[in-house]
Amino acid sequence: MAKYQFQTEVSQLLKLIIHSLYSNKDIFLREIISNASDALDKLKYLNLSDENYKSIVFDPRIDIKFDEKEKTITVQDSGIGMDEEDLNANLGTIARSGTKAFLENLEKEAKKDSALIGQFGVGFYSAYMTSKKIDVITKKAATEKILLWSSDGTESYEIEEVAKDSEKAKNLGFDKDGSNGTAIIMYLTDEDASYASRWKIEELIKKYNDHIAFPIFLHFEQKQYDDKGKETSSEAKVEQINSASALWKRSKSDLKTEDYNEFYKAIAHDSNDPLLTIHTHAEGTQEYTTLFYVPETAPFDMYQADYKSGLKLYVKRVFITDDDRELLPSYLRFVRGIIDSEDLPLNVSREILQQNRILSSIKTASVKKLLSEFKKHAEASDKALEKKAALSEGESLSDEEQKAIDRWNTFISQYNRPLKEGLYSDYANREELSEIIRFKSTAEEGTGENAWTSFAAYVQRMKPDQKAIYYITGGDEKNLRSSPLLEAYKAKGIEVLIMSDDIDDIVIPSLMKYKDFDLKAANRAGSDEELGVDKKEAEKKEKEFKPIVEKIKTALGDKVKDVHLSKRLSDSPSCIVVDENDPSLQMERMMKAMGQAGFSEVKPILEVNGDHALVAQLKDTEDTAFIENLSNVLLDQALLLSGAELKDPADFVKRLNALLAK
Repeated sequence: MAKYQFQTEVSQLLKLIIHSLYSNKDIFLREIISNASDALDKLKYLNLSDENYKSIVFDPRIDIKFDEKEKTITVQDSGIGMDEEDLNANLGTIARSGTKAFLENLEKEAKKDSALIGQFGVGFYSAYMTSKKIDVITKKAATEKILLWSSDGTESYEIEEVAKDSEKAKNLGFDKDGSNGTAIIMYLTDEDASYASRWKIEELIKKYNDHIAFPIFLHFEQKQYDDKGKETSSEAKVEQINSASALWKRSKSDLKTEDYNEFYKAIAHDSNDPLLTIHTHAEGTQEYTTLFYVPETAPFDMYQADYKSGLKLYVKRVFITDDDRELLPSYLRFVRGIIDSEDLPLNVSREILQQNRILSSIKTASVKKLLSEFKKHAEASDKALEKKAALSEGESLSDEEQKAIDRWNTFISQYNRPLKEGLYSDYANREELSEIIRFKSTAEEGTGENAWTSFAAYVQRMKPDQKAIYYITGGDEKNLRSSPLLEAYKAKGIEVLIMSDDIDDIVIPSLMKYKDFDLKAANRAGSDEELGVDKKEAEKKEKEFKPIVEKIKTALGDKVKDVHLSKRLSDSPSCIVVDENDPSLQMERMMKAMGQAGFSEVKPILEVNGDHALVAQLKDTEDTAFIENLSNVLLDQALLLSGAELKDPADFVKRLNALLAK
C-alpha cells in the first residue's frame, strides 16, 4: 500500500467542498455519472481507432448499486479504467494555473454555490459533499492490475493493488479476463444517508443524466408485502433508468428548455442554467450537429494561457476529444457544447484534426452561426430598449422583452472583451463583430441598462457635420470620464466612446474604420481637428503664447516629445497626448509588463491651456525655479489624470509644495 499527500490545492478544495460550498448536494451523482460516461467515451474511441484496444469487447454500461443499511452508493462503468499514474493525475492533482490564488480568495470570501467544479473540471471531488469516505476500484483496459484508491477527503489518499481472486475484485467482475472499468464506492454520511434509496437515485438520474448516451442500470431489491404490510418475498432486479440517447441528435421540437439546461449542467459542470443555447442540425454537402451553450458567468480560466476547451468533438456519436482548442477560434473560448460530424473518419488523429478540411468548414460555419445568434440577441435588446424609452407612464415591457435586455447586458458584461480580440484576429468576421461589440460612452453614465452602446448607435447620434468616431483609451473608466481631454468634446456636444479594456489600444487602431467613419483617439495629437476652432484665431493665439510654450519646453527638456498650446482644454491647465505614430502610454505599460525587451520609452506631448491662470503666470516671469516647478507640476498632474504612474512622486510633491509656499 502506498500513501500519497493531496496536492495543496486539492486539500483546500476538499475543505471548501465539505465545509463551505454547494447548497445543492444533488449534483454529486450527476458528476460521478458524467465521469463514467467520459470513461466509456474514451474507450469507445480507442476501441475503434487504436490497435492495442481493438480486441477488447466493448460493452458500454453504467451500473448503480446502493445499500441502505451500509449507507453506500456504488457507480461502476465498463470504460477505459485507470492505472496508478492516472489515479495520481486525476484524483490527486488539479493541474490548473491560477488555481491556488482563486481558492485562497474563495476561502476568504466563503462564497456559496460557486461554479468551482466547472472551473477546474474536478467533478469527482463533489462526492465529498455527501461522503465521509470514497473507494475507487479500477482496472485499466488492456492491463491486468486492479487498483484500489481510498481517501476520507482530508490530507491524503492511499493506493494499493487488489488481488484478482479477492472478494472486492469478484464482486465487481474484475476477476474476469478482459474486464475493465472503474467503480466508485461512496460511504455516505449519516446526514446524507437518504441518497441510498431507489427512488432518490432514479429521481436524480431522470433529472440530470437521462441524456447520457450509454445505458444506466439500477440494481435494487423488489420486495413484496402482504395485506398487513409484512414483507413476504424479495427479488433482485436490474432496470435501465435512462433513455440513453444523445440529446444533441434529437429534434429541437422534441426538447424542452429543461432538457437543454440539464444537459448543459452535466457537460459543463455548472450549477447555473446557460445564458444562451444554440442547437443546429446541418445537412447537405456536410452533415453535422452542433449544440453550443454560453455560460451565464465567464469561465474562471478564460484569460489564462492554459484555458480548457469547453467543446467535445464526436464523430457519429463516438467521442474523439475534449481537448482541442482549434474547434473554435480563441476569442470564442467561453462557448461550451458538442460538435458531432457524420463525415469525419473515426480514426482521425489530433494532428490530422488541425488541418482537416471538413472540420475547418464546420468551424467556419459554427463561428458565423454563433455571431449571428449574438447579433440577434443584441437587436432584440435594442428593440426592447427603444420601446421602453417610448412607454407612457404606467406602461411596461413584457417579461420576454425585459429578459432580452437583461440577457444581453449579462452577455456583454461577461464576454465583450474576448469578442474584441476577434476584431484583431478574425478578419473574415470583423464586420459582424463590429456590430456586436459594445462600448461605454460619454452619452451615458457607466451603469444601468443603457450603459452600453454600439458603433451603429453612435453613428445615429453623430452631429450632422461630424466625420469621425471619437474614443479615448486608458486603464480606468472613471479617470477617462473625467479626463481633461474630453472638455472640448463635451462643450461641442461630441460623443466620445470610453475604452478602458487593456486590449483596446491594440484592437481599435487595427480596426481603423467603422463603415465610412474613421476611428480617432482623443488622446492622440491631431484628433482635435473637428472641434471647430477658428484657424486665424488659433494662429494668433499660438503666436501670442509661443514664449510660454518655449519656456515650458526648455524646463521639461527630454521628459516630453513636444509642448503645444491646446485647442481642446477649457477648464484644466494641461493634458497629455501621444504622437499619432507612437504607441499609447497604456500600450507601453502593457508591453513592459509582458517583458518585451527593447521597447523604447514613449515620450508624451504636453498640451497647455493658455487661458488658464496657472499657465498665464509664466508669461511675465523669468524666475527659472518657478518656471521649472510649474512646468513639471503641469506635466505630472496631466500624467496622473491619464492614469500613468509618476516616476518620481517625491519630486512632484516637493515642487508642488514650493509652488504652494510661493
